[in-house]
Amino acid sequence: MSLCVARLSCWPHLSPSLLHPTPSTCFLFRLPLKTPNAHFLFCRHTPRPSSSWRGFPEGAAEYHTAGEGELKEEEDDDEEEEAEAEEEEEAVSSLVLPERWDVLGLGQAMVDFSGVVDDNFLKKLGLEKGTRKVVNHEERGRVLQAMDGCTYKAAAGGSLSNTLVALARLSTRSLQPPPLNVAMAGSVASDLLGGFYREKLRRANVQFLSSPIKDGTTGTVIVLTTPDAQRTMLAYQGTSSTVNYDTSLASAVSKTNILVVEGYLFELPDTIKTITKACENARKSGALVAITASDVSCIERHFDDFWEIIGNCVDLVFANGDEARALCNFEAKESAASATRYLSHFVPLVSVTDGPRGSYIGVKGTALYIPPSPCVPVDTCGAGDAYASGILYGVLRGISDLRSIGTIAAKVAATVVGQQGTRLRVSDAVKLAESFTFQFDSSSIRSDVGTDHISSL
Repeated sequence: MSLCVARLSCWPHLSPSLLHPTPSTCFLFRLPLKTPNAHFLFCRHTPRPSSSWRGFPEGAAEYHTAGEGELKEEEDDDEEEEAEAEEEEEAVSSLVLPERWDVLGLGQAMVDFSGVVDDNFLKKLGLEKGTRKVVNHEERGRVLQAMDGCTYKAAAGGSLSNTLVALARLSTRSLQPPPLNVAMAGSVASDLLGGFYREKLRRANVQFLSSPIKDGTTGTVIVLTTPDAQRTMLAYQGTSSTVNYDTSLASAVSKTNILVVEGYLFELPDTIKTITKACENARKSGALVAITASDVSCIERHFDDFWEIIGNCVDLVFANGDEARALCNFEAKESAASATRYLSHFVPLVSVTDGPRGSYIGVKGTALYIPPSPCVPVDTCGAGDAYASGILYGVLRGISDLRSIGTIAAKVAATVVGQQGTRLRVSDAVKLAESFTFQFDSSSIRSDVGTDHISSL
């Protein structure tokens, strides 16, 4: 018996029936295995299988798939993604788990399951277009059943994971400094989608540190996009609703330079204690603590919890204009700049995006305006996540000039806005990283980023 890495290459296009299995569902995926690296031993392997491998759960009889036209469209997507995956796999193959993490993200680990539908589809299911709704297992199954035959795609989603992947790709493709060590902690199950989530992050040089939960179901977000580009989201929390502060998370928190907490976690009552412990212990070990505001309604429902953490532990806040106003309890007529200045009295560094108008970086009661980077908008979803990755990149690379940090963040955000999808592509990360080299030289790189560094900005 040998040990090797399993590379699950066709998971991005899972059938909806895999998320809501029935007795007549089988699991179908290719499992081409590569030469293992001594530092990554993820699965047991007996003799190498053929290029196509089928695993059938007990009682399985058939596999549901989309129509011939839909399959062809997805195969075209596969080719583009596979090319990037091959390039990224080269970078990850020599990766060794570090003694210390540059960034550790604590957030909701959920698989995004995206489908293209029409308005009539939403009407039949009684869904209000453009909203985000939390659903139970039965509601999710009903929607997935209705999606059979639609164009769909699965991805390791989440706002925080978008930021971490962009950060890892930027640092991996940078010419001079060493790659950043990026990790995420959360909660996935020991099911097919949980394995998919972990593998997709690993291939993007983001290590998912939390052990899978047995007998659970990985959380999913169904994203239904209509022809007018509006997104209707249905979130099934599954295992993502519980993130425990166990020994594994405690160990990772004690060995990180920056801890980033996703604001959506405040929606989960049992997770507030985990957030508090993680932030307090990160501060004790000398790490920076950052928090993403995530959503206006989330802030309004958990205003006191947000400020309990912000007031006691947080060094860096990421928000858009609406979220910043919500944190300040400001009215809508107040400017994003005013909210930035207000927040910077309580937090050492504040990052506030203001859509096509640009962004602001707040320090010590002032708001530095950062003009937007030119682009032709295609999809604004994920712009804030990308901007946050640029801020973290600048801080971790030891850049002390706030305008330079903001310019980097604006360029990353503009790149993502100019494409379809929320993730920074590998090819774009290469170009961006090369363009950033003038911002710093090897003498400015810091490996001891902490609260003193933020205070000096």
